Amino acid sequence: METKQFKAESKRLLDLMINSIYTHREIFLRELISNASDAIDKIYYKSLSDDNINFNKENFFIKVSIDKENRTIKISDTGIGMNKEELDNNLGVIAKSGSLQFKKENEIKDGYDIIGQFGVGFYSSFLIADKVTVITKAFGSNEAYKWESTGVEGYTIEPSTKDTVGTDIILHVKTNTDDENFDEYLNEYKIQSLIKKYSDFIRYPIKMDLTERKLKEGTESEYEDYIEEKVVNSMVPIWRKNKNELTQEDYSNFYKEKHYGFDTPLKHIHLSVDGTVSYNAILYIPENMPYDFYTKDYEKGLELYSNGVMIMNKCSDLLPDYFGFVKGIVDSEDLSLNISREILQHDRQLRFIAKNIKNKIKSELEKMLRNERENYEKFYKAFGRTLKFGVYDNFGAEKEVLEDLLMFYSSKEKKMVTLDEYVTRMAEDQKYIYYAVGESIDRIEKMPQTELLLDKGYEILYFTDDIDEFAIKMLMKYKEKEFKSVSSSDLGIENNDEENKVEENNEENKSLFDAMKDILSDKISSVKVSKKLKNHPVCLSNEGDLSIEMEKLLNSMPNNQGVKAEKVLEINTNHEVFISLKDAYENDKDKFNLYTNLLYNQALLIEGLSISDPVEFTNNICKLMK
Repeated sequence: METKQFKAESKRLLDLMINSIYTHREIFLRELISNASDAIDKIYYKSLSDDNINFNKENFFIKVSIDKENRTIKISDTGIGMNKEELDNNLGVIAKSGSLQFKKENEIKDGYDIIGQFGVGFYSSFLIADKVTVITKAFGSNEAYKWESTGVEGYTIEPSTKDTVGTDIILHVKTNTDDENFDEYLNEYKIQSLIKKYSDFIRYPIKMDLTERKLKEGTESEYEDYIEEKVVNSMVPIWRKNKNELTQEDYSNFYKEKHYGFDTPLKHIHLSVDGTVSYNAILYIPENMPYDFYTKDYEKGLELYSNGVMIMNKCSDLLPDYFGFVKGIVDSEDLSLNISREILQHDRQLRFIAKNIKNKIKSELEKMLRNERENYEKFYKAFGRTLKFGVYDNFGAEKEVLEDLLMFYSSKEKKMVTLDEYVTRMAEDQKYIYYAVGESIDRIEKMPQTELLLDKGYEILYFTDDIDEFAIKMLMKYKEKEFKSVSSSDLGIENNDEENKVEENNEENKSLFDAMKDILSDKISSVKVSKKLKNHPVCLSNEGDLSIEMEKLLNSMPNNQGVKAEKVLEINTNHEVFISLKDAYENDKDKFNLYTNLLYNQALLIEGLSISDPVEFTNNICKLMK
């Protein structure tokens, strides 16, 4: 038996790797299975150039065995194996990758690729094992060798016996500590679940002896356990199959198998991209919003695979926040991984894939909007708010990506419409896209500010979501048409005769309006004759960028700054109430004061704003009734 020490730098790396590089102990199995797959691939590559090698895929597999009594896990492969020199070089020098060397020496063909490239994956064994034994027999050799190590102290190599070509890795599992439960890795269900999670799409069968139950012979209710060898991985991932081979049911079943949701997805997107960066992907647009979608616990991202091995459970960099509802997987051979294969290097390959995915999702949503309107409206009901947040986020950087996907309720159509549909129907002389903001459609329909526009036949978009107006303010315009709130002090409807009458009316009642402004003080910025009211006596409008609805929302938030919109009190001088107001101004200043406050509070209530002094308001009503 030959005893050897790791080189000093290898000792440091091994210690670093066990304690720092790998953040999840459970990935040891992913790494060892990936190495086993590489070992089988190497025989396949040799068969391409050596006619004497008959590569029959059915003869190659990986076997994972658990021995609870002796606290061992064995990973066996039927791959190329190692001779003594390779054992010493590959396992004695940490971070020297035999797979990487093999890749350099052999031309990789036929769509296969070797997974390992860093030469550190094997040492993840020490995350859960206090001793690792490797028994291997190289292809074309009659000799077998055993490599054994307990960690940084060093390793031994000695001759051994092995009937078949390949490698057995035996992990002697650590005993439990106060902080770590190592016994779980001796549980067959746990090991099976780790294989499904990380290595389900390794291209060779991964076998396990699993405990099954059956009815005991000769009995009707007594059961007994028996052991059956089973293949526990799927091997061929659905995303690498030809689209023509797959049915809608196949995609729906995969969605359920991956536990993406309990609903049936509205749409699936199957991508097979070849080019500068090649990748396969299956993406899903869900029908229902996850219960935690708008909580801090929700984690967006796609499952990321490299050569069929799962690298990340949720790669958030593959999706913009506004498409965070999309579920699915991406698999690429062209990714630049870091040394632990747990975290991705943020490089151009990832950015390229993310950009393609973003464009494809947008394209599919636009297609759904055009061709499957009912499905799109289901989607929008669940996730439209997210798209509007996307318009508003990052100072509107993505607004052009999302503007054609937005929908709002239409006063004319009595249903959800797109901005394009609204603009297409606009009258030739209409300058603006008009909108009204309120808590509900019913509430908006009763707003006095909509009277003039509806009377003139203009279409109004109803904003009932708190993000709507913020998104529109960020959008600013759509197809060169600016947005205009019905609560704006100037609706932009040109009629010279009407404008002149309003100006004359304002001038005629200037002293009355000034007196009302004095009474209301800083509660309003001005009092004016209303251009928009028909049947109601009073309403509020606003000037400036901050609307009354935005003021309400901002002031409802924690740590609000007490922001205020510039409110204008609009008076309908054609309403009979104005006659009473004018009479009070001329003959009874106390009554005028009472009427002014009542009209202002009435306007607040119509707008959905709270009254500063409800007791005073009710007392004023009582005074009026007297």
